[in-house]
Amino acid sequence: MNRPRWHAILAVAVLLAIASDLSAQTAPKDPHIGYAYPGGGRQGTEFEVIVGGQFIKETTEIYVSGGGIEAEIVKWYRPLTQGEYVGLTQKIRFKREELEEEQKKKGTSEPITDEMIYKLTGITENDLKEIEVYRQRDADPKRQPNDQIAEELTLKITIDAKAALGKRELRLLTAGAMSNPIWFQVGQWQELRETEPNDVTPDPVIGSKLPVVVNGQIMPGDVDLFSFTARKGARLVIAADARELMPYLADAVPGWFQAVLALYDTRGNEVAYAGAYYHRQDPVIYYEVPADGEYVVEIRDSIYRGREDFVYRITLGELPFVTGVFPLGARADQDLTVELQGWNLVETKLNVKARMDRNHPVRWYSIPQTESVSVRFPLRIDMTAEVLDQEPNDTPETAQEVKLPIIINGRIDRPDDTDVFRFDAVGIVVADVFARRAGSPLDSAVSITDSSGAEIGFNDDFRDDSQALITHHADSRLTAVMSGKGPYYLHLSDAQRKGGDDFIYRLNIRPPRPDFELRVVPSCIIARPGTTVPITVHAFRSDGFDDPIHLSLVAPPEGFKLSGAVVPGNKDNVQLTLTVPPVAAKTPFLLEMEGQSLGSRRHRRFSRPAVPAESMMQAFLWLQVVPAEQWAVVVNGQPAAKIPVEFLPIERITLKPGGTTPLGARLTEKYPPAKELRVELSQPPKGVTVEKVSPEPQGLVVTLATDAKTVEPGLQGNLIFEIVREWTPAATEAMPIPTPQRRSYGILPAIPFELVGQTPRK
Repeated sequence: MNRPRWHAILAVAVLLAIASDLSAQTAPKDPHIGYAYPGGGRQGTEFEVIVGGQFIKETTEIYVSGGGIEAEIVKWYRPLTQGEYVGLTQKIRFKREELEEEQKKKGTSEPITDEMIYKLTGITENDLKEIEVYRQRDADPKRQPNDQIAEELTLKITIDAKAALGKRELRLLTAGAMSNPIWFQVGQWQELRETEPNDVTPDPVIGSKLPVVVNGQIMPGDVDLFSFTARKGARLVIAADARELMPYLADAVPGWFQAVLALYDTRGNEVAYAGAYYHRQDPVIYYEVPADGEYVVEIRDSIYRGREDFVYRITLGELPFVTGVFPLGARADQDLTVELQGWNLVETKLNVKARMDRNHPVRWYSIPQTESVSVRFPLRIDMTAEVLDQEPNDTPETAQEVKLPIIINGRIDRPDDTDVFRFDAVGIVVADVFARRAGSPLDSAVSITDSSGAEIGFNDDFRDDSQALITHHADSRLTAVMSGKGPYYLHLSDAQRKGGDDFIYRLNIRPPRPDFELRVVPSCIIARPGTTVPITVHAFRSDGFDDPIHLSLVAPPEGFKLSGAVVPGNKDNVQLTLTVPPVAAKTPFLLEMEGQSLGSRRHRRFSRPAVPAESMMQAFLWLQVVPAEQWAVVVNGQPAAKIPVEFLPIERITLKPGGTTPLGARLTEKYPPAKELRVELSQPPKGVTVEKVSPEPQGLVVTLATDAKTVEPGLQGNLIFEIVREWTPAATEAMPIPTPQRRSYGILPAIPFELVGQTPRK
């Protein structure tokens, strides 16, 4: 049976109705997923998956996006912690010492058996098993303990035979929280799993069953080997998915599992190796088999790291694989023929009509290869005029003449090739290469020269922070000032002096066009009716766009409201709040947000969608904002207790460096008394604090203080206030010295603020 897509979320959200209010000190931690093994499965199959993570014991439901997948909880497991191990072993040791001491006093020498001690101490067979597991793990010098993946949740996954192929989001849900997403793949080929040990003697699980998908995990120092039979003339594609399953690891350098593949022939000679596929971290091997025989494929981490979350999937067989798409895009409403390059492709051309969607500038198309197999590819759709590059155009003398603004689709055909374009322009010109961001191996370098050959500008690599999954930013973006009409010459080449049919680019030469992209985090929210929750919007600005971005919900259901919905012109992100309807809903809300430039003397009026995203930590240090599928809000359960405080109406809080700012607030409930209420800032900007909260007859006065030494000049944004009650219950006979209590009522809608005046000189 295939339940509705959101069944899992709704089922667990109902539990919010009975969840009690918890203080900040006792609030449960949100569940966190570190990995899922295996990282996918085949259509029409049922199998078990182990999800490793932290704070996942209380999971009640599993959410898998896309429909066609059922998930049930089988069991939860966590190995002994060091404290639990010490506690059990000490219990055994102390009981043995106690019995030996009694024997000395009695002058007896009856044997003290282990069974006797276990019975007296209540040590079970499972306790003994876990003690041994702990000892083995502790004795392994390669093992790297990690609390974030110490727990294991076993799931039974059932994939419908008609479930859509591709990547899904898997999340765990507890009574009041939802975990981070992890990728889970739905495939169409037979799925196999490794059997350890297979680091010396290859695992024969594949045999001659091609195509297949082999699932495994790499532990520290581990190498996994698999033998298989191949026939002469077979054109094998061996593709590993590792980073495709887990884009970033928070506590591993460089921040992901860097898999490498090797292929060995019947004599043990290495015949193919891949440490990556061009710039993509996951490796791919293409190999034409020269003779019948048994071959061995090897996978490991590039520097022999490993852990339970180093999960991989190897797809092996004579399968189609796309290495290049030309052109990379098209003008809206244009008819064009797209050509694919790659391996084992039956159909390589497709006639398409480019359709523009302002919310999705990249559109996906597919070309069937056989009755059951298709390949997919993206096209970038723009409104600007487009041309193809025309060879020969390697020098200024043979330069291709173009009229701006223009998009040029071309190739760096061979090593040391340079494509040169001649144009006239006055003022600022932007040259933007779109290649690496589209999957091309091109590492572009761009320069502009005048008619005398003098260089006006040069750029090699431009960092596009909106592309969260790219770790080597190799596309060029050059901004240069043309002092006269021209002619000018743009030179485009590969910085590594490489080239070939796959080195495809899309070059946009144009005047500056200030713009932005938006991401909203988190991508999924569970909230009680009528509550206010914090969200963050990230703005990726380009071409000097520095106006404020006004945020709004697109056709929102009644009861939803944004507060503090402006990204200041001098900021790249802002924390704001979303207030949800006061009544629970039976179905989740799929919201949309957009940001708008209202227009100014410098910038035009336009809008852009806010793409749902999740924040992922990379290698201890970098935070990456990775796009997700939908922005979903579940409103369910009993309404939370009403917040007993609200600020008097104020559009914007004005702060002064080194000064204080009083804010008036009134009580909306008779209880609790004002003296027990606290007003605290949630994630305040540096240098801004709540100095004091003063009870008044009808409310409170909240005094903000601004530290002139640490506050950022020109600071703007939002302040989010949390209302807390702190009190000490009356003493009783049972509790003569009562414990102080603390309870959070939640947060109030965000209030914009700005810092005015000069920061005093030190």
